[in-house]
Amino acid sequence: MRFLVKKKITLSFLILVFFVFCFLVFNKALIKDKTYSPEFKNEKKSYLPDFSLPELYLSDEIQLSEVVKNKEFSLVNIWASWCLPCREENDLLRSLSSLSYLQVIGINYKDRKKNSIQFLNDYGNPFKYNLVDKDGTVSINLGAYGVPETFLVNKNRKILIKIIGPINNNHVKQIKEIING
Repeated sequence: MRFLVKKKITLSFLILVFFVFCFLVFNKALIKDKTYSPEFKNEKKSYLPDFSLPELYLSDEIQLSEVVKNKEFSLVNIWASWCLPCREENDLLRSLSSLSYLQVIGINYKDRKKNSIQFLNDYGNPFKYNLVDKDGTVSINLGAYGVPETFLVNKNRKILIKIIGPINNNHVKQIKEIING
């Protein structure tokens, strides 16, 4: 009889330890920050990593470093046809594309080619180059959290401004101030 009581106490203790262990593991998993923030390998975060993507209309691979070195400043805008804020910022991007020291480069994010072309036909095409990031990997590696997102870079790919969300009139003013010195 004494043996059975001792066995029940031991079993109860083991069950209690198991549940405490499970509670601690689950509690730690729930508290841990799960925000994904891409890390750039072998490059400083103040520079846009170099990459190569196909062009929307030609399907030719275009290297970012080759394109940005042609102008003093480049505005790299991540957009998609299904993105409502992208429609709102398109007029401002078109107005910026007329500046002589600036080129606007689009990165089409996780979109269908047909929808992208229709978007540009409907709202206007502000982009000198339109690159396609079909699976979104390049955009995530650039540090983008979503669309739209915009980077103002110099010809060395140094990030001068990062804009999360649609650009507005204040951003346009800030971009023009930087470009004009």
